[in-house]
Amino acid sequence: MAGGLTYKDAGVDIERGDALVDRIKSAAARTKGPEVLEGIGGFAALVQLKPILEAAGGMVDPLLVSGTDGVGTKLAVAFAMNRHDTIGQDLVAMCVNDVLTTGARPLFFLDYFATGGLDLEVAAQVVEGIARACEIARCSLVGGETAEMPGLYRAGEYDLAGFAVGIVDRPRLVDGHRVKPGDAIVGIASTGVHSNGLSLARKVFFDHAGLSVRDTVDEIEGTVGDALLVPTALYTDTVEQLVAVAEPKAMAHITGGGIPGNLPRVFPDGVGARIDRAKFEVPPILRALQRLGDVADDEMFSTFNMGLGLMVVVDPAHAEAAIDAAKLTGHRAAVVGEVTDTPGVSIEGA
Repeated sequence: MAGGLTYKDAGVDIERGDALVDRIKSAAARTKGPEVLEGIGGFAALVQLKPILEAAGGMVDPLLVSGTDGVGTKLAVAFAMNRHDTIGQDLVAMCVNDVLTTGARPLFFLDYFATGGLDLEVAAQVVEGIARACEIARCSLVGGETAEMPGLYRAGEYDLAGFAVGIVDRPRLVDGHRVKPGDAIVGIASTGVHSNGLSLARKVFFDHAGLSVRDTVDEIEGTVGDALLVPTALYTDTVEQLVAVAEPKAMAHITGGGIPGNLPRVFPDGVGARIDRAKFEVPPILRALQRLGDVADDEMFSTFNMGLGLMVVVDPAHAEAAIDAAKLTGHRAAVVGEVTDTPGVSIEGA
């Protein structure tokens, strides 16, 4: 019957989705490793393990490591700034950094992009950012999903999720079982807020303090929106160096829950940590947030990374090697505490 309603009338434009796939193929191709057989465009991505194992010099007992995450309400800041070129790195970093804590090498990444109505320019910026981040992380962008769902998202908004897979040889797995009291804890600097606590950050800056993303505050250079959108650090090169020279016993990606909520996740039973807040620098955007919102120290430390994106437990004899590994790959680092025989995390001065 001619003239009836179509899928496009309902808000889903399949041709526009196909056009996006065509646009992002070149970006994905830049990330393609020799292990990838088929990626963008098909129903599933194919990755062969043989070249991976050969490149690693042979593995005794290879383990696949996976992680999935999103970027949360940091998206709201991207919408307000109409800036979509950095949020892809946040997505990749939130997934890949989790995988890295096991000592694994990232292999491949897939994304999920959902929106009410597909804006080709915006979506292309997001996926280009994902591809750039995959290049930095040295993992292949092998596919994903773009979904138009009219009525579920407001105009101009979208949601993101991602999924990363890595590989590690069981004898080299970093799982925390060797952690003991007296071990050193090395903190590796974050680039700012990263992708956690944005709901509180937005509440403080935009609701409580009445600022906009275009406003400035004393503590930071540029606008509040610029500072909040600084992308999450990627630690692939750092972890590779750490594994090579510092024999890490445990690594924690400091995300939602802050240091007290994440560091104990990689500890065996019966141990805890003492952290000295004087040993690391709190990012200016977080200092401004605490001042403007009169946020208590305990709340700050249980919500934000407070300047430490990755924490690494090593034998004290390897602490300097761990610090040098971080610095070699462009990240500030310092010994920020030690493992204790008391469960939980004590933050001195907080």
